[in-house]
Amino acid sequence: MLGAGSAFLLQLLLARQFGPDNFGEFMAALMIVTMLAPLAGFGISQFWLKAFGKEGWLAVRWLYPSFQFIALSTILVIILILTWAMIGPHGSVTRNLLLILSLYVLGHVAVELVSSKLQLEERYLRFALWQLLPQLARLASIVALYLWLTEWMTGQNVALIFATIAILFTAAASRELVQMNLKQFKLKGHALKPSLEHHQIVIPKIKSIMVQAWPFGLAGLFVFIYMQSDIILVKYITGSEAAGHYSVAFSIMAAVYLLPSVVYQKFFLPRIHRWAVHDKKKFFQLYHQGNRVMLALGLIAMLLIWSLSEWGIIFLFGIQYSKSINILNIIALCTPLFFLASSVGMTLVTQENMKTKVKYMGIVAITNIILNIILIPDFGAEGAAAATVVSNILLLSLYYYGVKKYILPKNIGEGGLNHND
Repeated sequence: MLGAGSAFLLQLLLARQFGPDNFGEFMAALMIVTMLAPLAGFGISQFWLKAFGKEGWLAVRWLYPSFQFIALSTILVIILILTWAMIGPHGSVTRNLLLILSLYVLGHVAVELVSSKLQLEERYLRFALWQLLPQLARLASIVALYLWLTEWMTGQNVALIFATIAILFTAAASRELVQMNLKQFKLKGHALKPSLEHHQIVIPKIKSIMVQAWPFGLAGLFVFIYMQSDIILVKYITGSEAAGHYSVAFSIMAAVYLLPSVVYQKFFLPRIHRWAVHDKKKFFQLYHQGNRVMLALGLIAMLLIWSLSEWGIIFLFGIQYSKSINILNIIALCTPLFFLASSVGMTLVTQENMKTKVKYMGIVAITNIILNIILIPDFGAEGAAAATVVSNILLLSLYYYGVKKYILPKNIGEGGLNHND
């Protein structure tokens, strides 16, 4: 909660200081880097949760090739960002922002990998701190810049702060990851660490890692496309000012989306992988109860956004962002859809169902891009907001269809459900 709050306050400060045009340009550059960052590691951190949930301690066989693949993919992603910075259809400001923010990828990978390690250990206090500190460090640094060196408060200097903090957290993560690679960590939910030398462990090749991890990597990319790529498309199609207005609305929604994201992606995910194999009763209890709770909370959040949107945006961001009000009111329709999809879709991350989930996400991502290209030229940022709503409706529908077709029938036969389910 504090981490998301820090990210929101940071965007609030930048929005008020920069104005819609400069804020939109900075956010579009950051979103490009954020979109490509999941390709570094390409789902390894999520695959670890699945592998250890299924294999227990024997999953340490995946660690060495994982680190090889992470190093290779991270280098390729940074090269890709640098290439786009130099040849993309943008001005020198965006180019310089992309060049600097390319280092942000290192911090993203480091935080994701250590987060998975801490989730496997169920060290949730340390995990929460690890999630909080990068956000808090960025916020504190920007506030200090704003208070004491206001004339230095430019997009390029803010990008330098982001890059510096990314490098520092990459260095901090090295100790945790070295311990993991040496198998010096405490895996929870499984028997005590066995004497692994008595097992005939075959170390997989990098190709095997890619085969196992690609669904999780594509999932991260597709999520970004149908949730956040609107900012990039608005910037390149309509302009930086419209992207700034859209970014304000999205920053509010990102804070709202925090609850289901934390519940399912941070807290329950390692347990979901374990329960899907070893305790189907708990697995389906979480599914049914979670659907009801998430739908109710999503509806309440949507009504609160509608009732507070006009006052909140003008009070927090200023009258210059009044165009963000209509955008926020449209995107608010996504709230119950996103909350419920988080619960329904969590069943599809388990065992071999992830490929099905990625297929659905890919359909939604393509649909979102097509709708944006059609709607943004005529309706601007409001068109992008409408495309996001349609995309969320499609995503929830596909998730529900997939669970009905692939999850529920299979588990009825395995005794995973009772008459009331």
